[in-house]
Amino acid sequence: MRAYFEPGADLYVGSRDCLLAAARVLAAARTAGVPVIHTRVSHSRDGIDGGLFYRKAPPLRHLNGPLGEVMPEVTPAANEIVIVKQYASAFFGTTLASTLTALRVDTLVITGVSTSGCVRASAVDAVQHGFVPIVVRQAVGDRSPAPHAASLYDIQAKYGEVWEEHAVLERLSAPAAEGPRTP
Repeated sequence: MRAYFEPGADLYVGSRDCLLAAARVLAAARTAGVPVIHTRVSHSRDGIDGGLFYRKAPPLRHLNGPLGEVMPEVTPAANEIVIVKQYASAFFGTTLASTLTALRVDTLVITGVSTSGCVRASAVDAVQHGFVPIVVRQAVGDRSPAPHAASLYDIQAKYGEVWEEHAVLERLSAPAAEGPRTP
């Protein structure tokens, strides 16, 4: 969302590097023909559907306007699912788990922002729903290096895998004859 890449915005991550890496991973996933699911945040006008999260994080108020626009580099294709969420996790209060199960998906490749918020929450919920979360180190970002690094450490230590971008791109480009694309 533009809020993370617009200089001066409250959520600005300070660089477009993770966005460009996410775009490369997205392109590889599309080429490989694996299901792609996007998420976006949207709240009612008064934010009541975001509860305490909405009250605690004032920058969320800007996501229903221009700062909530999806960045062109990762715009969903017409055939890709977009999950609308109100909280940090892509799973909480959404149909994501049942959609993944229906698609027979067992492993997620996670990109996005922020590492300490939505990425970490989604990785934790993924493993709790029985999916293997793989977070792409170069394709995630945060406003500050310390929570970014701590979150990647925690994800690798307890909840899933943190892979380098090149390893994810190699796996996505591997011929189907090499077997399943799971770690």
